Amino acid sequence: MEGGGAENGLDAGRTAKEDLPPCCRKARASAPESEAKCHDTVVSGWFSNPQTSDKGSKFMYFNNPMWPGEAHSLKVEKILYQGKSEFQEILVFESSLYGRVLVLDGIVQLTDRDECAYQEMIAHLPLCSIPSPKTVLVIGGGDGGVLREIARHSSVEHIDICEIDKLVIDVCKQFFPDLSVGFEDPRVQLHVDDAVKFLRDAPEGMYDAIIVDSSDPIGPARELVEKPFFETIARALKPGGVLCNQAESMWLHTHLIQEMLSICRETFNSVHYAWASVPTYPSGLIGFLLCSTNGSPVNFLNPINPIEKQESLGCKRELKFYNTEIHKAAFALPSFAKRELSAFLSTQAPFN
Repeated sequence: MEGGGAENGLDAGRTAKEDLPPCCRKARASAPESEAKCHDTVVSGWFSNPQTSDKGSKFMYFNNPMWPGEAHSLKVEKILYQGKSEFQEILVFESSLYGRVLVLDGIVQLTDRDECAYQEMIAHLPLCSIPSPKTVLVIGGGDGGVLREIARHSSVEHIDICEIDKLVIDVCKQFFPDLSVGFEDPRVQLHVDDAVKFLRDAPEGMYDAIIVDSSDPIGPARELVEKPFFETIARALKPGGVLCNQAESMWLHTHLIQEMLSICRETFNSVHYAWASVPTYPSGLIGFLLCSTNGSPVNFLNPINPIEKQESLGCKRELKFYNTEIHKAAFALPSFAKRELSAFLSTQAPFN
């Protein structure tokens, strides 16, 4: 679940400026919120993403510093739910083109139509890259979609999910049953908890794979892209274990991606970056950080545990986006991204 939301409840102890990744501070300085134009959440039947909430007010602003100068609008047919948890504002509406839409703190998390791209990629990029994953941890992911995809893997014996906001889970169970079905798998153990604390308390070498379906790094969620957090992940992984972490858009956040890659190069044995098209996310795509710990080498570019093997076992729901060819292609970067990111990535043999 990319975008807004909170996977940990710790106070960052920083100023608002320091909470922003470096690539976004300039944008805020050039377009302060005080000069932003006010709008209601839904105006004349349209919702625009991304937005920034004016705390204590019903108004939303179109100048979100993570995505300066852009907005993507969806036609709203009907508002299905509006509410506020301890952590964030939650909105669900029916759109004319993308079906039902989940919005957290003014940022689209998923839609019926394109959720498949994000959920399938963030789950199968790591799990298809190791031979027989048995234990998996999901950080965030309260909509249940990542769980639904992990459940395709018959080798998996246990799935922990740590989501801080119980209301997100409840809302998704009511309005997004095709995603929240993931919670019905008997292998799933739900922990409504702070992700940082949960990982600190996790046994060393517990997981074959950890999937971080995280917030954007503003406010307390900034901690989820810093070195101590990645070190706790590496500690919780088995030798040769893998991490897949939501990693923003290369069109908008190359400095933030460089920062994440640089930190992970100091912590993990191999570090890679992949991407997928998701039309309703800012810039129309999202990235994934793929890392492995010391142990058996992991060749992310050539999946050793192809999804076609799992499909032959007879999953009820057909894949809509991911396949082995998409897996391999996801690591091919445009020329500008190669120039900006290649120095931070691990070298790996060409495709077979």
